[in-house]
Amino acid sequence: MKSWTRDELSKLAAAEEIAIAPLGRDGRPRKPVTVWIVRLGDDLYVRSAYGPDSGWFRGARRRGEGRIRAGEMAKEVSFVEADPELTDAIDAAYRAKYRSQGAQYVNMMVSSKARSAALKVLPR
Repeated sequence: MKSWTRDELSKLAAAEEIAIAPLGRDGRPRKPVTVWIVRLGDDLYVRSAYGPDSGWFRGARRRGEGRIRAGEMAKEVSFVEADPELTDAIDAAYRAKYRSQGAQYVNMMVSSKARSAALKVLPR
């Protein structure tokens, strides 16, 4: 299994937003959607603010592959379900990284809907 390089982890962790494009049923990337990303140790996580029924999230879960872009960096990635035992730690990461965005937005990312729609992002 591939691992993130230190440079990739740093750039993605520092990115305010990333563009995420899960692969569609035809194997081509879907239209990119802007999401927030957080880092826990050497791992990266994304959540759907609108829960598991969000289109991009369903596509990422179904195919398990896609692309992400942060600035000039683009990566082919895999998506796997986040370990439920990390839910509170992922909440804390969202609160810490995005607190300047305002409680209204952070609260969406730590809501029960978003908590049920968390994916770990792995390099391919």
